[in-house]
Amino acid sequence: MQQPADDPSDESDLSSGLLVMLGPVLVLLVLTSVPALLAGLMGWHSAEMLVIAAGIGALALLCAVLTAVLVYRQTSMRLAADRALRSAEARVRGILDSAMDAIIAIDASQRVVLYNAAAEKVFQWPREAVLGQSLDRLLPERFRGGHARHIGQFGATGVTSRRMGDATVLVGLRANGEEFPIEASISHHLEGGQQLFTVILRDITERRRAEQMLARSEARLRGILDSAMDAIITVDDEQHIVLFNAAAEVVFGCPRREAMGAPLDWFIPERFRGAHAGYMRGFGAVDTQTRRMGAQRVVTGLRRNGEEFPIDASISQITEGDRRFYTVILRDITERVKALDALSHSREQLREFAAAASSIREQEKSRIARELHDELAQALTALKMDLAWLDERMPAGQEALVAKVSAMQTMLDGTVAATRRISADLRPLMLDDLGLLPAVEWLVQNFSERTGIACDLSIETPDLELGEPYATAVFRILQESLTNAARHAQASLVEVSLAGSAREVLLKVRDNGRGFVTDDPRKPNSYGLLGLRERAYLLDGEVRIDSERGRGTAIEVRIPLAETAQALAQEDAEVKQ
Repeated sequence: MQQPADDPSDESDLSSGLLVMLGPVLVLLVLTSVPALLAGLMGWHSAEMLVIAAGIGALALLCAVLTAVLVYRQTSMRLAADRALRSAEARVRGILDSAMDAIIAIDASQRVVLYNAAAEKVFQWPREAVLGQSLDRLLPERFRGGHARHIGQFGATGVTSRRMGDATVLVGLRANGEEFPIEASISHHLEGGQQLFTVILRDITERRRAEQMLARSEARLRGILDSAMDAIITVDDEQHIVLFNAAAEVVFGCPRREAMGAPLDWFIPERFRGAHAGYMRGFGAVDTQTRRMGAQRVVTGLRRNGEEFPIDASISQITEGDRRFYTVILRDITERVKALDALSHSREQLREFAAAASSIREQEKSRIARELHDELAQALTALKMDLAWLDERMPAGQEALVAKVSAMQTMLDGTVAATRRISADLRPLMLDDLGLLPAVEWLVQNFSERTGIACDLSIETPDLELGEPYATAVFRILQESLTNAARHAQASLVEVSLAGSAREVLLKVRDNGRGFVTDDPRKPNSYGLLGLRERAYLLDGEVRIDSERGRGTAIEVRIPLAETAQALAQEDAEVKQ
């Protein structure tokens, strides 16, 4: 163990004690040596007396030297102590003046005896104007009496230090008359029999202003949160609720006082709690600050009465110190889900109605086309044969009658051709009699003959066979695409590709025409592209149109077959479960 250093005050006290002892001895030796010396000089036992006088003188000299050494040492120690004291005072003064908090000491009569540089800055009074003055100069008048009583009561207790103003904020007074809040602690001690009180205080104006701003900000935030239409819930890293706004109370049917501190599992159906905990752990492990929850499916909440309901939610995270908080903003979408279900049901009904109407329309076209072909065309053919018979038996010299019959034959040929064209436009009989591929080949050939536009046909699946309504839909979509190319594209070449599989049928139509901007608004009374999409939509298909000005137009149509559509619907149901 380290030995304590010698105390200089102990050595000074020892030196003072030795001086007190040696002083009388030195005087006694001097007084003794003088008579012995006189006796020796007078001849009275001169030799003995001189020896005695010499011995006593030597002893007195030794005492005198020792006394001088002790006096010198005591003086040196006193000077060293004075220097140490001044150094300590300088260090203390430096510490006091470098302190960031104001430090003021007063005596029992409330007079200031210490006033550091920080106090000058806080109270804006120079040190020389405050030292020796009453402390009341630094206190608002209404607090002076109470402060004096507090100091008196504190001095009468045995407590050496205490924080002032635990329950209330203390107030100081600057030189310009401005009052300001302070935080202070007080201590007292005795010095030279006099009681001194030391106050260490801090100007908390900025802190109070920050606290007030924070309180106002929190009040505004609370107002915003409670006026928000969406439920807002914040949980800590242990999934306990620390914020629960008014909308959350309404949505979950739970008062805030019950929800605060409760586990979030209260509001999650039991079958989803494990997955939710894993989701939260995964979200907390990434750097993403915000994310929408359940983007691919509907999230389910649980009211306090046990009712489950769909919600749309987004989550964010924030770290405060070593703790992490998660905030969820959610919306009860029960009515929206009901509306979407109703809309989906309505669309399904409309699609079924449109499909039925399209089927009826095609059946009616087929009936009319067949009647034109079977009845009108046959009647016209018979009439043409009758005119030919009449022309052969026309008597000679009836030029006017012959010319009339010839004109009738020409008109009849045109009528037969128009009848066949109208019948084919309504519905080509080969689509019903021979199937899709021959009907497509005829349509492409007829398009080239009528418009003069080259058309290349590529059938990638030669054995493709489609039943109704798929065959009619593909034929009509191709027919409409070729019609659009002839009317608007100003193309010189059209390429048609048709392929099929067990899952879907794929039709591609590309031209080298002028193209158009796909985002442009649709022209009035222009239903060509809309008709394409509608026919594909009726069969759960999709149409993709790519076009740019000067680069032509490409149309791609995919129509899933019935077995594929059923399989996809079953997969979607499994995913939702």
